[in-house]
Amino acid sequence: MELRHLRYFITVSEELNFSKAAQKLFTAQPSLSQQIKDLEDRLNLKLFNRTKRKVELTEEGRIFLDYARTTVAQADQAIHLTREAAKAQKNILKIGYVPVVEIKVFPHILPSFRFEHPELKLALRSMNDIKQIEALKDEEIDIGFIRENKEDENLTSQLILREKMIFILPKDHPLAQYHQIPLQALKNINMIIPSIERSPALHLTVMNFSKKNNLNFNIIQHAENILFNINSVSMGLGCAILPNYIEPILKTNDRITTRRLEIDLPLIDLFVCYHRKNNQRNIKQFLDTLFKKLP
Repeated sequence: MELRHLRYFITVSEELNFSKAAQKLFTAQPSLSQQIKDLEDRLNLKLFNRTKRKVELTEEGRIFLDYARTTVAQADQAIHLTREAAKAQKNILKIGYVPVVEIKVFPHILPSFRFEHPELKLALRSMNDIKQIEALKDEEIDIGFIRENKEDENLTSQLILREKMIFILPKDHPLAQYHQIPLQALKNINMIIPSIERSPALHLTVMNFSKKNNLNFNIIQHAENILFNINSVSMGLGCAILPNYIEPILKTNDRITTRRLEIDLPLIDLFVCYHRKNNQRNIKQFLDTLFKKLP
């Protein structure tokens, strides 16, 4: 008997529906049915009564469910504690981040943190939001800086920054003649926007602004990263709405300019996120420094 048999059994017991349980377990229903049959054969017990209309636990199944849950919980706790011990032994704090953090967060906190905790090593990894959330859940990183307010049974997050957005366009674009661009002039203009797969929060912020103001942007490119977005504008392909942390980069590009709009652009948030069950002293020390030093 393996732990996967117990996990499958518990899920079917909770759903009382093999199709729903298979979806939740990301497996095929025939495979799930076979796993349950294997478990029943190993135990020499019938765990479920199954008809075309319903699935229900047998009396033996109800008894076995309590023991299965206890066993799986103990196994998960053992894995968690082992990982925690390994992290403490290495004394490494693993931090994921999106690009803005290199400019608006790390310069304010890392010098003080390194001085106050010279024994602690920092492993910094540039990752998009989606990869950070996966890494946090898998405990591959300890802290993430993400655009999404992620709250679930495993993760918690806190707002640390609200960033202004800017409108950028080629210097020879017709809209560059305006000191302040009228909102109606933005209707149906060519736009490069961040990819929803790589930057979902930024993508949705731009699209919601377009929808709210009935602008119907003509989207000609979904950029995989900020640099590609900027370069696309530089090549004259269209305009873009991006966080203002990129302004130092724009100063080195003489083919791009910025303009104000007659209404304010939306703000985009930045959150620090960490695992609810991960109470490492190192994480608390880092967060204390973050909230003390960040402007």
